[in-house]
Formats: sequence, structure tokens, C-alpha cells
Amino acid sequence: MSTLAHTMMTAARSADSGLASSGGLDRYPYAEASADRVGAPAWEGTDPELGRVSRRAAGSRGRGLHGQLVQQLGQMIVSGDLGADRPLVPEEIGQRFEVSRTVVRESLRVLEAKGLVSARPNVGTRVRPVSDWNLLDPDIIEWRAFGPQRDDQRRELSELRWTIEPLAARLAAGHGREDVQQRLSDMVEIMGHAMGQGDALTFARADAEFHSLLIQVAGNRMLEHLSGIVSAALQVSGGPVTGCERPNEASLAHHGRIVDALADGDGAAAEAAMRQLLTVHPEVERVVPAPREH
Repeated sequence: MSTLAHTMMTAARSADSGLASSGGLDRYPYAEASADRVGAPAWEGTDPELGRVSRRAAGSRGRGLHGQLVQQLGQMIVSGDLGADRPLVPEEIGQRFEVSRTVVRESLRVLEAKGLVSARPNVGTRVRPVSDWNLLDPDIIEWRAFGPQRDDQRRELSELRWTIEPLAARLAAGHGREDVQQRLSDMVEIMGHAMGQGDALTFARADAEFHSLLIQVAGNRMLEHLSGIVSAALQVSGGPVTGCERPNEASLAHHGRIVDALADGDGAAAEAAMRQLLTVHPEVERVVPAPREH
């Protein structure tokens, strides 16, 4: 095993064993949407432990109070527990989640930047409609993927990946950088060792780096900007949507074929291998057509 593979697998094993997956977080347990979206704020009457942000364990990303409150409010908005045009009163939020006004103010600014809320003079802060959300934001992708919209989010991510990644693979074949080739090969090696040892966490991390690196080396800055979306898709998939999500021989083989095609400078072969990878699982055939044999 290479030094890189050993290091990455050791790091993965030292991660919190309580996480369900590589993208596991201290998530807000979504409540069933209420038919009545007006009246008292959604957090009234709920389990008080959900509001004590200051006492909740930080998630795997090491969030502080500010980050945890962003997660709580973001998930509640995306789940529909805080409906569109609902007023958000900072004082009420601070009392409910036991945090300072500064933490509330900073959190609302982050949510405003994501398009989830808007703050206007004499109107206050209100939840914005879905059409205004930045649906390409990795946090919103995650919140949708673990909320009531999970099926739509995973389908949309699969469709987006089908559009982005085959093109990225084709373009990457024209950039024969040896350092990148080696790094991609290392990721395939790590995935192989991880699969042999039943280490799904290490497999997922190497897989995410493989796909992110492939997009970054495509030489298209607009595609590179979307690499975070693919990483988020891999982290929140949570179900059998593409061949990357469950370690298996077929998935590993397709990753290897992509690397071989890039080494040969064969863009068509790299694109075809990526399409095969994204359709390893039959569920995908309901989303995108399987590639035709030539």
C-alpha cells in the first residue's frame, strides 16, 4: 500500500465512529410539515433540547455556536418548518436557542447570503420563497437531501452530475499533467484497499477527491466552480443513485478506466467510462438514459 493510502485510511479510522457516513452531521431531526404555517414561530412547543444550540455537540466540521445555529435555522427553513414570508425575530431566536444577539445576527447574515432570508428596514427578516434560494450552495444541497425534499434533491443531483462529469472527463483528457494522473491513480488505489477492508468512509473520501480533482483539471473554470456541488452530491447521496455510492468492483473498475483513458489522452473513452460509472446502479436509468454501445 502506498504511503498516501495508508495515511488516508488511518485518518478515516480515527474519525468519530458515531457518524453514519462521511458527510454525517449533528442534524436536526425533521418534523412533519404542519398544515398551518401562520401564527406562532415553528420552534414553540418543540423538544427544548433542539433549541439549546450552546449545549449541542458540534458536528464533524467543528462548528461553533454560529455555525450550529446556521445549520438549525437553515434546516428548519428548507424543511418547511419555517414557511415562506415568515418573520424571524432575532430576540425570539436568541431566547429559543439560548445564544447571543451577535450569534443570531451573524447566522441570519449567512442565511441571507444563501438566499434563504431577506432583511429589510421596517419589515424585518423573513423567509424567502424557494425560487430565491441558492440551490447550488453545498449547505442547501445537504439540507434538502436530508429533509422532506430528499427524493427531488437526489434526482436533481444525479441529473446534474450526468451533465457535468462526463464533459469534465472528456476535457481532462486533454490536460496530461503527470502529477494529476498520479493523484487520480492514488485515489483509485486507496478506494481499492478501502473496499477490501470494508472501510466505506475512506472509500467515500477518496471517491470525493477523485471526482473533485477530475473536474478541477478539466481546464474550464465554470466547471471547476461546480466541483463543490459534486462533492456535496457524493456526501449526501445516502441511497443507491449512482455507482459511486456503494463500494463495489464495478465502480472501482470504471474509476480505473477513467484514469487509463486520461493517461492515453482519449477524451471519448474517458467520457464513456464516466457515463458507465454514473449508471452502474439500475436506479439511475430512471433518471438518465444508459449509454448506447457503439
